[in-house]
Amino acid sequence: MRGIGPFLKDAWQLARPYFMTSEEKWSARGILVAIVAMNLTLVGLSVVLSFWRREFYNALQDKDWSAFLELLFLYRRTESGFMPGFCEVAGIHIILAVYSVYLNQLLQIRWRQWLTKQFLTEWLADRAYYNIGLTADRAAVGTDNPDQRVAEDLRDFCQMSLSLSLDLLSNIVSLCSFVGILWGLSGAIEAFGIPIPGYMVWVALAYALVGTTLTHFVGRPLSILNFRQQRVEADFRYALMRIRENMESIALYRGEKEEGVTLRERFAGVIENWYQIMRRTKLLNSLINGYGQIAVIFPIVVAAPRYFAGAMQLGGLMQTVGAFGSVQGSMSWFVDSYSSIAQWRAIVERLSTFHRAIVKARAETHGGFVTSQGQPGVVQLRDVTMNLPDGTALLDHADVTFTAGHSVVITGRTGSGKSTLFRVLAGIWPFGHGEVAVPPRSFFLPQRPYIPLGTLRHVITYPNAVDAFSEEEISQALRDAGLPQLCDRIESDDNWPTRLSGGEQQRIALARALLAKPDWIFLDEATASLDPDAEERLYGILRERLPHATLVSIAHRPSVAAFHDSKLVFTRTEEGAGALVPANAEPVAGQ
Repeated sequence: MRGIGPFLKDAWQLARPYFMTSEEKWSARGILVAIVAMNLTLVGLSVVLSFWRREFYNALQDKDWSAFLELLFLYRRTESGFMPGFCEVAGIHIILAVYSVYLNQLLQIRWRQWLTKQFLTEWLADRAYYNIGLTADRAAVGTDNPDQRVAEDLRDFCQMSLSLSLDLLSNIVSLCSFVGILWGLSGAIEAFGIPIPGYMVWVALAYALVGTTLTHFVGRPLSILNFRQQRVEADFRYALMRIRENMESIALYRGEKEEGVTLRERFAGVIENWYQIMRRTKLLNSLINGYGQIAVIFPIVVAAPRYFAGAMQLGGLMQTVGAFGSVQGSMSWFVDSYSSIAQWRAIVERLSTFHRAIVKARAETHGGFVTSQGQPGVVQLRDVTMNLPDGTALLDHADVTFTAGHSVVITGRTGSGKSTLFRVLAGIWPFGHGEVAVPPRSFFLPQRPYIPLGTLRHVITYPNAVDAFSEEEISQALRDAGLPQLCDRIESDDNWPTRLSGGEQQRIALARALLAKPDWIFLDEATASLDPDAEERLYGILRERLPHATLVSIAHRPSVAAFHDSKLVFTRTEEGAGALVPANAEPVAGQ
């Protein structure tokens, strides 16, 4: 956990853009000013009620029925000045309290909406979401469970930032308002022959300092525990989500027992950390509740000698008690809000570390590879060195050229770097350097296609808009891909990631290529889940429907080579780096 200075800087860096530079800054400021004004008015009403209570209790002590009714329902001119009736003050208080909460909620949702949009934009830009998984230490605290950070931490940050800051402001104003009242009501006492004016103020200050010091000492570990709790909760939820996404595979493996072990281990982390929070919170609550209970009677005990000496009336005593409570309560804001502050600090830490991870991942994207569209009809790798995240070279200063109309299949041992080459061509691999020129009308088909949620139309047209193709075009693509049974379910919204088999998902990906009609199609084991006859038919369909498209396939099956004009082998040189060489040729580094 970082120090208080860096932590406050992080909190400001998260909050500043919305109120200082966003397109909503003026409306946000306006709402915030209105909320602050309402909260300050509520503090002012509490000051009015402080004097009202004195007059009201004096009326009770004097058994003054007329004053009693006027102070309840109308108004009364008193020694303290014009005093409105309780009903009027209460009515204004209710209206301000209601609309203060309403505007607070309005600002929360608008701030959260803006922050969510910004975080999602940065997370998705430059494929930061992808590079985070490649560049980050998996034990790091800045990259785990991005879904929770965007969905929950941003929500809680907005809510708690407003709540704590407005509460702190109200307490500061309340302290400034009531400290003068308490000073005047306290009078002076002598201690060791030294007169101490406004002694109740000093007593309240000493009481708050003792409580604040003890609270910080007892509650300090809560920030780290809350941070950890959010992480282990998200880890457990992610493990549950993984079971939902892989139900069939788990069932086929009969892996229920092992999954149960994994879930119990993840949940054990939740329970263990929760018990630590419980024990620490028990100590903190014991202190806070004891502190609060003593504060109820403490000012009466301290002020009682002056009351019994006849130096003040009952109303004065009650006003003194109320003023002491307000001053002491304002000074004790840190004590009362410690648990919330600890939770807020954990949220700020999670969002800040996540944002730094995004910035780092985006910086990795703009690494050594220079990408361009190159010359028409040519895909080129010029002086390309391709590395693993740990720096191991898979390809060293290679020059490779693919020409339009000449389809190529790339083979090689598992782990040699074929799929990494596929990512380099796609422009998503950040480790290495060199020039990569790929024409714009290119389509990449990975071995495991992404199946989004939604209707089958959305699944097939992805990543294009759902209305980018007509129903007839979609139906024809489904028939060509060998999925005629799905033609009447185009508008059906189903759990397609689990409804479709691995082979059907690869057919869906091929249907997308048929709809997109690209000039270049790069396939990474894109037909590995299909039987040889289906594979042959689909390659034939691609040739027939997209005669001008050039295929560059990565595959293990020898049969795939029959659908291409030439074959390259990804192999290792004596120096250990990889090389792409024509089949049946001696490997030459960089060729």
